[in-house]
Amino acid sequence: MEAAEKEEISVKDEAVDKNIFRDCNRIAFYRRQKQWLSKKSTYQVLLDSVTTVEDSTRFQIINEASKVPLLAEIYGIEGNIFRLKINEESPLKPRYEVPDVLTSKPSTVRLIPCSGDTGSLILADEKGDLRCHITANPFKVDLVSEEEVVMSINSLGQLYFEHLQILHKQRTAKENEEEASVDTSQENQEDLGLWEEKFGKFVDIKANGPSSVGLDFSLHEFEHLYGIPQHAESHRLKNTRDGDAYRLYNLDVYGYQIYDKMGIYGSVPYLLAHKLGRTIGIFWLNASETLVEINTEPAVEYTLTQMGPVAAKRKVRSRTHVHWMSESGIIDVFLLTGPTPSDVFRQYSHLTGTQAMPPLFSLGYHQCRWNYEDEQDVKAVDAGFDEHDIPYDAMWLDIEHTEGKRYFTWDQKRFPNPKKMQELLRSKKRKLVVISDPHIKIDPDYSVYVKAKDQGFFVRNQEGEDFEGVCWPGLSSYLDFTNPKVRGWYSSLFAFPVYQGSTDILFLWNDMNEPSVFRGPEQTMQKNAIHHGNWEHRELHNIYGFYHQMATAEGLIQRSEGKERPFVLTRSFFAGSQKYGAVWTGDNTAEWSYLKISIPMLLTLSITGISFCGADIGGFIGNPETELLVRWYQAGAYQPFFRGHATMNTKRREPWLFGEEYTRLIREAIRERYGLLPYWYSLFYHAHVASQPVMRPLWVEFPNELKTFDMEDEYMLGSALLVHPVTEPKATIVDVFLPGSNEDTYGHIEGPPGLSGITSLSQDL
Repeated sequence: MEAAEKEEISVKDEAVDKNIFRDCNRIAFYRRQKQWLSKKSTYQVLLDSVTTVEDSTRFQIINEASKVPLLAEIYGIEGNIFRLKINEESPLKPRYEVPDVLTSKPSTVRLIPCSGDTGSLILADEKGDLRCHITANPFKVDLVSEEEVVMSINSLGQLYFEHLQILHKQRTAKENEEEASVDTSQENQEDLGLWEEKFGKFVDIKANGPSSVGLDFSLHEFEHLYGIPQHAESHRLKNTRDGDAYRLYNLDVYGYQIYDKMGIYGSVPYLLAHKLGRTIGIFWLNASETLVEINTEPAVEYTLTQMGPVAAKRKVRSRTHVHWMSESGIIDVFLLTGPTPSDVFRQYSHLTGTQAMPPLFSLGYHQCRWNYEDEQDVKAVDAGFDEHDIPYDAMWLDIEHTEGKRYFTWDQKRFPNPKKMQELLRSKKRKLVVISDPHIKIDPDYSVYVKAKDQGFFVRNQEGEDFEGVCWPGLSSYLDFTNPKVRGWYSSLFAFPVYQGSTDILFLWNDMNEPSVFRGPEQTMQKNAIHHGNWEHRELHNIYGFYHQMATAEGLIQRSEGKERPFVLTRSFFAGSQKYGAVWTGDNTAEWSYLKISIPMLLTLSITGISFCGADIGGFIGNPETELLVRWYQAGAYQPFFRGHATMNTKRREPWLFGEEYTRLIREAIRERYGLLPYWYSLFYHAHVASQPVMRPLWVEFPNELKTFDMEDEYMLGSALLVHPVTEPKATIVDVFLPGSNEDTYGHIEGPPGLSGITSLSQDL
């Protein structure tokens, strides 16, 4: 639904316009951290400050240059999880700590201080299997399991913490000149973006100056890392270089580039590392803009000495360094110690929740377009599925179904009888899904706008007035979903007496909720906009869409008085979004490369908790060649969320429009999906109750087969179905790796003539 036909969006068909979006070198907190860390200023623990309270061990950390103390807290959490929090000991005002993501206050286990060497502190769980070894000078934490150091924190000395400062307007000229930790000459102040940051025509005023944080983690003997969606990238995380970090910053990127580390619609600041015999995870709980650098040092052998007749050699273990940097907030990180992939999945879901159990219809096929024009169009498309004997479960309506992009309304000319239209779908046991975005048209005759404005429910600008930005309806204000009262009110809008024309077969689609602001910096909201609690948008940008989906799902639950499960699809998401519904990969393009990249994108979402995920069949942008469309249906039938969708300026592509042979192939693919619905439903049940992903990379099911660690062109559905989609044009033969044997085994599979080549394999494991 997010095409770029409005003049507010400047997009090139062939590539993303990088003048709209920033790379790392144009992000001020990244430049500051890189410059400061080059000076090798270190932190140390004040061991005489160590105290043990009921649920944590606390101690001070101090920087040798600034002498301003930080407070560190280490918690043991049930299920072999450690939590490390680092905050200012005495900040000028509270720093933002991400609420509502954790399912509840984690159940802690007592960590027992053990005697260590002089200059260190050892904390162990009651079993003694897991220990934190804290070195005082320089500050370092080693996570030890069964006498093996699995992970080290701050071993590279990249702990970074910018302290909140006096409001800019209240500072004297002398204070402005005496910035503590970085070079603050007049020339450098602007370059480093301490108090204001410029990007294009936008100026970000920072009322409390710089506030970024950072920390490094060294993962011993790990070379394979996965996670930190959302990027159109390979499943295995790649090494980065200066200026090339993975960016976690939710953005509306139309026709995003593939094999690129730029941030797109959602973000989950969580990664997993896997090696033979062990899987671990790092969950960095921070909702501000975040950058992640990765550097793997492979194992090497080198000569210690040339003395004597034989040169002595020493093997240096491999390790991977992960450097997290966030613009604001605190350091709040959870270390998931596994040791198996299943253990790590359970540990993460213990913190953020499991995948919501979806209603059965949502696991079928969905038919969508921007836009089905009117009730007659909906009726004709619905009849087309019956005429061609193709099953489907849900018809979708995009923004044009509303009265001038006013959500919770119907265009009276196009959709004068929405209940009658829904009754037609209901008679065939089908559903309707409609869109509801977070921007609200500024219109004194629009009741939703008037009620929200009267109650102060919109995000505000720096002057305390309602924030205004341009989106589909034109000038709009944006609901502040971080406010529980706003979420409660928004949920009430889905009640049948309030949402006129809705019935109990109507479900929801949340879009544009990064939030998308057409004339904003990077097409999103200014970072100094103000939310509930007087928090700046910079603190919580990545969690905005999470709250939108939360409020929508709760509205559907209330509507049925808790009797029916909701279905809500969202474009923007964060850690924990799995509790509220489904996610898709946004504005993809009708090209073979986007079909291919959908597999690693969905695998990455799946292992980071979001099992209910999919990519638009055929590609949202452009007109797929018929072979590509068929292959996409064959692939999509084996992906968790199965929806055909296209933008308004594309040719119609209902499954029966390409000739009987292609109709037959698409029909067969969709019927294969329906033939497996009991299996899909049971997989989602296991995801819901036992935290196991529905769509699994091979390394999850075969954790001791090195060959699987880099594979992303085939995967497992549950533990019983191996899937290898065909993602190359004119392919009639595929080579499929068959894991589970004692040696590398490939199956050479040739399909019958035409396009009905094998798309999946069932293997008795």
